[in-house]
Amino acid sequence: MATTRASWETSCSGARWSGTGGSGRASSPANNASCGCARSRKPVAGSSSRGRLSPVATKTKPDRLHYTGNDEADRLIADEPFALLMGFALDQQVPVPTAFSGPLKLKQRLGTLDPGKIAATDPAKVEAAFREKPAIHRFPGNMARRVQELAAIVTSEYGSDAARLWTDSSDGADLHRRLSELPGFGEMTIKSLSAVLAKRFGVEAARELAPTHPTLGDVDSPEALEAYQAKKRAWKAQLKARQQ
Repeated sequence: MATTRASWETSCSGARWSGTGGSGRASSPANNASCGCARSRKPVAGSSSRGRLSPVATKTKPDRLHYTGNDEADRLIADEPFALLMGFALDQQVPVPTAFSGPLKLKQRLGTLDPGKIAATDPAKVEAAFREKPAIHRFPGNMARRVQELAAIVTSEYGSDAARLWTDSSDGADLHRRLSELPGFGEMTIKSLSAVLAKRFGVEAARELAPTHPTLGDVDSPEALEAYQAKKRAWKAQLKARQQ
């Protein structure tokens, strides 16, 4: 059977998936959020021209990720790598559907999800988009700054192509280093994103980082999301009970 393969299409409007189908505790956003301005950072070692497949390149692609209950939002986070990164950056102290609905809401309110354009936007405008009702996150100010900094890093280090975080990585350790440099990406977030990359997009090196316990990477249907969230609530309740 032919191996399913996919590549990244890139354009001035950002990166998209292209291919054929086939068969810790969260910390406070106030502590993790940084300024939304672009920083001067060194180029990533080993980075290459946009779109080149590397040893950790993606080999499969779902048409949607069942994280929101909204088909358009679910398709966006599967189709646009920056949307996926943004969803994980927002996945803190809010339900999973709220976090991963954020990219679509921001795109609708700003008219774009291109990292370069978001990085160059007046921070006050980005924050206003986050605060517009319904707010994108329970901490709109902090998360607006976080997402704008994320966009600035993707723009300055990866040529506005968020997929290069994993397609340009040489191995799992390199992928971990790159992800750990992103605002709001602690160990739990890195492991959860790695599970999604490994199980849903076929990123081989991400398998080295993916945990064995259930994560969002195991969610493949609305029912699976409901079960995942129920287990997560039960785990948090047990943790809270132990602390009392």
